Amino acid sequence: MQEEIYVGLDVGSHAVRVAVGKLVPTSTGKEQMHIIGAVEVPSSGVNKGTITNLEDAVSSVSRAVEQAERITGLPINSAWVGINGGHIIAQESRGVIGVGRSDGEIREEDVERAIEAARTVATPTNYEIIHVIPKSFIVDGQRGVKDPVGMNGIRLEVDSLIIQGLGSQIKNLTKAVYRTGLNIEDLVFSILATAEAVVSERQKELGVCIVNIGASTTAVVVYEEGDILHTAVLPVGSDHVTSDLAIGLRTSIDVAEQVKLQYATCLPEDIPKKDEINLAELGAPEDEYVGRRFVADITQARAQDIFEHVDKELKKIDRSGMLPAGGMLTGGGAKLSGILDAAKETLRLPVALGSAIGVSSVIDRSNDPSMSTAIGLVLWGHHIRGVGGRSGMGHVFQSVGGGFEKITSGLKKLFRSIKP
Repeated sequence: MQEEIYVGLDVGSHAVRVAVGKLVPTSTGKEQMHIIGAVEVPSSGVNKGTITNLEDAVSSVSRAVEQAERITGLPINSAWVGINGGHIIAQESRGVIGVGRSDGEIREEDVERAIEAARTVATPTNYEIIHVIPKSFIVDGQRGVKDPVGMNGIRLEVDSLIIQGLGSQIKNLTKAVYRTGLNIEDLVFSILATAEAVVSERQKELGVCIVNIGASTTAVVVYEEGDILHTAVLPVGSDHVTSDLAIGLRTSIDVAEQVKLQYATCLPEDIPKKDEINLAELGAPEDEYVGRRFVADITQARAQDIFEHVDKELKKIDRSGMLPAGGMLTGGGAKLSGILDAAKETLRLPVALGSAIGVSSVIDRSNDPSMSTAIGLVLWGHHIRGVGGRSGMGHVFQSVGGGFEKITSGLKKLFRSIKP
């Protein structure tokens, strides 16, 4: 019998990442997720979280899956796939139902009906629902109920967050994945999966902001009292640092990328004024010397700009500088030298670098902040498959899946017939 594995696929603008996990017993007798494979390959055909060239995107995903199969020695047939991009929007919705039983006891099916009622929200043209996330329930006017199953009441209401994405972008992503011969377990809004991996339930209760700095977008999600308070995808990322350096140093993008990776920092005051970089050593056609302090000034300015955008999102919900558990930075852009200091100064919050918690691994890459979304997708998959053991909260994770099955049932049939 083949052992059960969980696969997370994160299709980004800079790289496609695959994480493979399986449950292993621990010394305490409980099971823990063990990451047995983590792969990153350069991405093409993807920009700002959306597919811009289908064939290129298919070959990038194929390469990543093949490498993951080689590393783990296991066939990969299906995956939990992250979706990201500026087209994703979130809106609040409330579902209201009457409890059907004569004794007034609320059952799982009542909760599911309430969540289904919350789905009947006016979606913008061409948008599809990705997730319906229950935040809290109201039983006969009593607010703040986290799990109403077993309670008594006549009227059950649920406050939920509806995450929606542009139908065409969802179809393009699913098409790219199906063309590789991989099945999709479900689509998951990437930043929510990242949060599964990098913050604890305690931090979500206190109030925390997770910031995933990708190549061309930065995704933000804010939790408080265990609920999602706000989410946004900002159109800035670490590629903007590269572009700024290319313009400021009057050099090519490739050289600017090497300058960013090897010398950039968000702390200009730490760099001696006389320190210089020879761009010829990084691929420039001739000797050209630039000051490291100047490079740091450009990098710091863009980092501050990114966090000012994040702070604007926090101001929208009156949480600017007011989250006790602070901020958590993840994504490839979070590896930039000195970025934590820039974040602390701009956001006025305690900020830490986020890497996967609650998982074990012998692979160094599993601690890489850029792998946190792929590992989060593995954990998300485990939560959904393992809802039976989640103390009555199964309905929450089961209902988090959105209209994905509706969207892709036709696509599945089509691409199964032409799989390579």
